[in-house]
Parts: sequence; C-alpha cells; structure tokens
Amino acid sequence: MADAVEVKSGFKLAKLDLDRRLPDKAHYERALEAAQTGMLEVQQAYKVANLRGIVMFEGWDGGGKGGAIQRLTERLDPRWLRVWAIGPPSPDEQGRHYLWRFWEKLPPPGHIAIFDRSWYGRVLVERVEQLTPKKDWQRAYREINEFERMLTDDGIRLVKLFLHVSAEEQLRRLADRIANPIKHWKIAADDIRNYSRRQDYLAALDEMFERTSTKTARWHAIPGEHKWFARLAAINTAVSVLARGLKLGPLPVDEAVTKAAFKFLKTDEIAAIGLKRDRKTEKRK
Repeated sequence: MADAVEVKSGFKLAKLDLDRRLPDKAHYERALEAAQTGMLEVQQAYKVANLRGIVMFEGWDGGGKGGAIQRLTERLDPRWLRVWAIGPPSPDEQGRHYLWRFWEKLPPPGHIAIFDRSWYGRVLVERVEQLTPKKDWQRAYREINEFERMLTDDGIRLVKLFLHVSAEEQLRRLADRIANPIKHWKIAADDIRNYSRRQDYLAALDEMFERTSTKTARWHAIPGEHKWFARLAAINTAVSVLARGLKLGPLPVDEAVTKAAFKFLKTDEIAAIGLKRDRKTEKRK
C-alpha cells in the first residue's frame, strides 16, 4: 500500500526513503480506482453530514503537487469542492495579516477545500527569500499552530501533505518543463531561483516540521520520486485523515424519498424506481 510518513519529533526530510514505488502500471490503476472511490465516499459523507475538510499540499517546485491534486479530485463532485492555487499576496492582501486571505477561503459546511500551497509560505519562501523580517516569520510558528488549532477545534478536518523529491529528480522535471512546449506554463523564474537555494529550504522545512507537526494537525511527508506512488499516498492519506471516525460506503435511500414515493406514485411507478413495500412502510401509512 502507498503510504505517507507521519512526521514526528526528530524527523529530517533528507532521510525520507525516496525509493518507494509501485510494481507496475496495472497495480497503480487498480489502486488508484479504489483510492478515488474512497475519496468520493468521503465527499458524500461530508455533504450529508455538513462536515468541513481541508487537504493542504506543500512541496518542491516540480514535486508533483498538481498531478496529485488532479487525481485526488478527478472523481469528485465539483459543486462541493474548491481548489485554491495560492500565489504571492495581492497588494491589498499585503496590507493585512498574512492569515487573513486564508480565512476567506475556509470551506463552508458540506465542502472540502484543497490548497495548492498555503499559509506555510510565511516560514518557507518568505523566510528563505528574506521577504519578511526574522522576528515576524519566527512568530509565525505560534500563529500557525493557533490558527490550525482553531480550525480543528471548530470541527474542520485538516490534512497536511508535503511531496518530497531529490535534487536530481527536481532538476530533471524542471528540464522537462523547459524542453516540452506544452509544459512551459508550468515553469517560472522563481522555480530556478528556489532550486538554487535548496539547502536553505531544507533547513527551513526541517524547522517547520519540528515546530508545526502537532497532535491535532500532523504533517505527512510523501516520497515523490515515483509519481504513481506519490499520487496514491496523497489520496490514501487524505481519505484516512478525513474519514477518521466516520462510516463510509454507499448511502441508503433517504427515508423521506421512500415516503414521498408511496404517497405520490402508483404501484407500477414505485416498482419502476426499485422500491418495495415492507411492513414498516405499511405501518407508517
């Protein structure tokens, strides 16, 4: 089974086993169908029970976030789902607390929100690129933990995923985006600059994991060297965390539907839609 690694104290990203993979494409396709079905059942359960969930993706440029998000959402109903691609803050957002723009994107009841990058930019890119004073990004660890604690205390299920690839694989994927005209839109100058500062990002990531992987909002690190494995691990982890304590599976026909059918439809019409009379129905009548 493709599994992410739950981040606990002492975790170092550089020690993550990147050789984890699936045996072949047939295995991947079978496992992907099962994982996507599980994610669909999660969405249905959230819609019926008015629950709220967040699946948050962080990772290297070229680390596979987009592909994982695409497979995670492929079979879901878009009416109860929102994917947020997080870029640099707008001028208006820069004049406010950095968490303000994320409050506006929290999911309403019955919905799941997917974040492609997140509020962790404060302690990653803003730290490494010196876009924020040191005292501010250092304070952000406490603010982020308090923010996530408020979310989980309020009933939101939060999944935090980081897709990790080696420097060699990251460079190969960046090269592929330059060589393939169809992928030119996927690469920016920032990707090259960020790659050149990979060691600085590794140090920032290890501190981020150590200070923000809490009991209520654990990080999960995903070996992303092999895309099939990473995609399955992302979906399986999302299903596992979002479904904790819930009963998944096909939902029964709403009792109100059955009552309406026996009240308004003829006998042959009731049979045509697959309903049958039973003793409980007769007693209710």
